[in-house]
Amino acid sequence: MKKVLITGGAGFIGSNFVRYLLEESGGSGVQIVNLDALTYAGSLENLKDLSADAERYTFVHGDICNRDLVRDLLHQHQIDTIVHFAAESHVDRSILSPEPFIQANVIGTFTLLEAARQYWLVEKALPIEEVRFHHVSTDEVYGTLNPDDPAFSETTPYAPNSPYAASKASSDHLARSYNHTYQLPITISNCSNNYGPRQFPEKLIPLIILNALSGKPLPVYGDGQQIRDWLYVTDHCEAIHKIITRGTPGETYNIGGNNQPANLTIVETVCDLLDKLQPQVEPHRNLIKFVTDRPGHDRRYAMNISKIQRELGWQPRYSLTDGLLATVEWILANPDWVAAIQKQREYKTWMDKNYEKR
Repeated sequence: MKKVLITGGAGFIGSNFVRYLLEESGGSGVQIVNLDALTYAGSLENLKDLSADAERYTFVHGDICNRDLVRDLLHQHQIDTIVHFAAESHVDRSILSPEPFIQANVIGTFTLLEAARQYWLVEKALPIEEVRFHHVSTDEVYGTLNPDDPAFSETTPYAPNSPYAASKASSDHLARSYNHTYQLPITISNCSNNYGPRQFPEKLIPLIILNALSGKPLPVYGDGQQIRDWLYVTDHCEAIHKIITRGTPGETYNIGGNNQPANLTIVETVCDLLDKLQPQVEPHRNLIKFVTDRPGHDRRYAMNISKIQRELGWQPRYSLTDGLLATVEWILANPDWVAAIQKQREYKTWMDKNYEKR
């Protein structure tokens, strides 16, 4: 893992992984090429203080569907590791407009796999034991769970219920097929809901924090009893690093935070934290507003992470309480980032489009 191509590295999880490799993993010799199309959820605000590290970090503005660009980057930088984050990832957006999800998540993944196959296997540019393609996916490919169902494991059958989940399931199958058919060294991780610094505020936790700070309603879908597993983004980065460096090619690893709160509990916890850190005349819980539920909203997700614990010795370090506190504190400490994101025309347009009639 010396010369790494990270796709979607200006987005939420990708930018945190870039920072993790440069600052926390001890990989002082790692050189990173960050390929990002800078669509609405990718922002150079997430990476602006890394520009001085020119010897170890290069940003490339481009699309993973651009075959010539991807091929040229592999050759020019002699890439030995691809970490594929780039994806359209918001269920609500996929319901309103599914086509971009097929293009980015399916065609984009195919383009990367083909480029890697050509460079590593056909051209034999690098020893095959020294290369790795890691594909980052989601727990949503497994569908939904009933209250008493066991948690998702790596052998749970796929049953995606949204266009987003279906597009990610398709990309997972493509990645797995390239390992089985061509023996391309591929690992796959399916993660639960991420949260933490630099998350675009269309997602629940940053949306609730920013709305609460502005005194706006806190929209909660349906009855708020949808259950998710929440994973702090730094824990996710550590897990991915372990999979890439120690995981077995051809294997899939589930990554989760080992918790199952209801969405309403998350919102109430954030409100209580803000009451302590940014007290108002009235409790922030008074801003909670139940709105029309998402079509086909999955009721429960839960992750069995025993495989990655057993085989790679990874487990989450952040409890949900600690992670939420760290997230709220980061947003409070970074008003410039918040202001830059909220100025984006796309952000305001989406908020109006998704919540105005709920």
